[in-house]
This record gives sequence, C-alpha cells and structure tokens, in this order.
Amino acid sequence: MRKLILFILVVTATTVNAQHKGYTAIPDLGSFKSAFSAKSAQVNSIQADFTQEKNLSLLAEKIISKGKFWFRKETQVRMEYQHPFQYLMIINGKNIYIKDGQKENKVSARSNKLFQKINQLTIDCVQGTVFTNPDFNVKAFENKSQYLVEMVPVTRDMQDFFSTILVTIDRKDYSVASINMIEKGGDNTLISFQNKVINQVIPDAVFQYK
Repeated sequence: MRKLILFILVVTATTVNAQHKGYTAIPDLGSFKSAFSAKSAQVNSIQADFTQEKNLSLLAEKIISKGKFWFRKETQVRMEYQHPFQYLMIINGKNIYIKDGQKENKVSARSNKLFQKINQLTIDCVQGTVFTNPDFNVKAFENKSQYLVEMVPVTRDMQDFFSTILVTIDRKDYSVASINMIEKGGDNTLISFQNKVINQVIPDAVFQYK
C-alpha cells in the first residue's frame, strides 16, 4: 500500500527562510492562485522524462530511478519506471493498473477512499487545483525562477503517509517541476520532471491496459 501511495504521483518570514531557503512568501496569494489555476486550465496534456530520488534514513546512498511520465486531462496518468527496474502505473479515471515485473494488479479507486484521495492529489498537483483540496493546508512561496507550494496534511489518513508535500512550479509556464513527498520519519521521495512537452496529442493506447 505505502509503495503505491508514494508512486502516485508546494509562518513567518524567519520560518520561511529556515524551511525553504531562497524563497519568500508570495505577498498576493489570491493573484497567484488565479494565475496558477488559469494557466493550468490551458494544459490538456503533459509528456516528460522524470528522475526519482528516494532518501531512506537507513541507507547512506540515494535510490535513483528514471522513467517516462504522461498526463492527459482530466484524470489519465501513466508513470513508467524504466531504470534500474521496470514498474508501471496507469490511472485511467477511477481505475488504477500496476505492473511490477511480472506481477499485475488492478484497483478500483471507487472502492477505496484512500485511493480516491491519492488520485485526486495527483491530479491537483498537475492541474493547479491544490488550493481547493480539503485534505491539506496549503501555502505558497516564490523566488526568481520558481514557485514553491507547501502542502501540509490536515486529515488523519494523509498524515499517516506524509508530513509535508512540496511542489515546485516553473514561473515561465506554471508547469510542475518537482514533487517532494516527505514522510513523518524524515524519509522522502523527490520526483523531478525534465524535457516537458505541453499539449501534444497523446494516443489513447498510452492509458490503456489489458
């Protein structure tokens, strides 16, 4: 369960400097929310490469994985890990498909409230609707090149998995640059996106499975 959750799928001034070095609080949060939502509404699809860094307190070295990411409005996501192992996750509406090596698993989010919330969280991060998610207290910061959205869970089920989720957003196009999922014990999973292609047609087959 925890492995799936981590795959799916940004105070005061002194506190901001301590927690998010190089960022300052956005003075006009209302304008940022409006701009973020408006820009994100124009995104119909995203294709990208991604790098995942897993930091575990018990290991001295990071666990680094790489793969491909696809998103298509409204609720279709494909995340394909290609190196050093193969792992595939497809979200198509309320259905989730997992392939881990030779093992396959299909899950209906309709029958699992937690899966529904994780599904919604994934879409919120991509579509710019994080500020309306009732499971999190959301704040926003900025520097010259990026925005940082800090999401602190306020519901028990989300708190069981995350202490904080940090989402960085490119200022030039408001697309997600990275998602950092920090667990209660301090371990974290950082997913960074590269070579993003916005609004290119993605075939239906990308989100289909047998």
